[in-house]
Amino acid sequence: MNITKHFQADNGDIYVDKKRHMWLVSFLIPLSALAGPLIFIQTHNEFFLWSFVLLWYVVFPIADLVMGEDTSNPPESVIPQLEADTYYRIITLLHVPLVVFTFVFLGWFVVNYTLTGWGYLACGLLSGYIGGHGLNIGHELGHKRHKIDKWMAKVVLAPAAYGHFFIEHNRGHHKHVATPEDPASAKMGESIYQFACRELPGGFIRAYTVERDRLIGKGLSPWSYNNEFIQTMLMTIGIYFFMAIWLGASVIPYLLIAAFWSMWQLTSANYVEHYGLKRKKLASGRYEKPQPHHSWNSNHIFSNWALFHLQRHSDHHANATRSYQSLRHFPDLPSLPNGYFGMFIMAYIPWLWFYVMDKRLISVTNGDLDSLNLLPSKRDKLIQRYKLQTD
Repeated sequence: MNITKHFQADNGDIYVDKKRHMWLVSFLIPLSALAGPLIFIQTHNEFFLWSFVLLWYVVFPIADLVMGEDTSNPPESVIPQLEADTYYRIITLLHVPLVVFTFVFLGWFVVNYTLTGWGYLACGLLSGYIGGHGLNIGHELGHKRHKIDKWMAKVVLAPAAYGHFFIEHNRGHHKHVATPEDPASAKMGESIYQFACRELPGGFIRAYTVERDRLIGKGLSPWSYNNEFIQTMLMTIGIYFFMAIWLGASVIPYLLIAAFWSMWQLTSANYVEHYGLKRKKLASGRYEKPQPHHSWNSNHIFSNWALFHLQRHSDHHANATRSYQSLRHFPDLPSLPNGYFGMFIMAYIPWLWFYVMDKRLISVTNGDLDSLNLLPSKRDKLIQRYKLQTD
């Protein structure tokens, strides 16, 4: 893999991806999950099993503030070259076995070492964080055209028990994004806890329905090996069954904690990505096409390399198959005050989230009710509080 490489634009200018070497540092995310248990083996101090909390919730947000933002874009004529460069694809593919190995290792660890309930919980949550990282890898690979990428997406989603995301996100969320009908788009006034109660079951049901309808439309039985919903479910059942047989029943709580916390990481990302933003409904009854201003974006450097430019979410929705290294920044878009790691903390404290984000939401939409996805139960209160104009 060539770490330093120059790309020539049509006008003769040379483009250098300044983040090219930083994508390699992304491997520290799953590898960091091994550090706590390895230190515990030497010290028997469970503090190190919880040190990841400081890493994710303190160090990462501070790193975003210190490193600042990167609003640079690759020239449009260079994007085909970036897409053709296998260096970027190999990085994401290598994350798949690393995420799966970390999941299995932590399961082995909790069974083979004497831990308090708190230490056991720490390992389950730690595995969940890495499962959330795997969900992001699955998100990147699941949008690609190569069959191997799509299958690797299913594999890396399996430990998180969230394989249906492969279907729900690509064929559900991208179609209904930023509309009241989308369970993965948060409404203004909706806390993350209310959102999770709607999004988690809603995504599962939509994935099943979408895949069933696809197969019926092709004249195939929904109950066959062609059903990708069933494929992903069997992958999760397979790895969980293997872990339970190999390690015994004491690993089952670990599996459940890791699965839930993996899902929670994705729910957290979904919550911040489109909070309160809505596509306008046209006279035809359909919604306008997704536009860059229907997503919240962040150009904070640290979290963008850690999350493979997931935070350049507007370009992702405009060009779903475009790889992470090619995603662009758009000026004058709804923007977050920190990267996702910092915004997650804010989201977990609803009053703080509403205090910071509702004002931003009103500002970026100019208080246009047609552009606001309001929680129905709080609609009147929000209209009154922010003096929104009604028809």
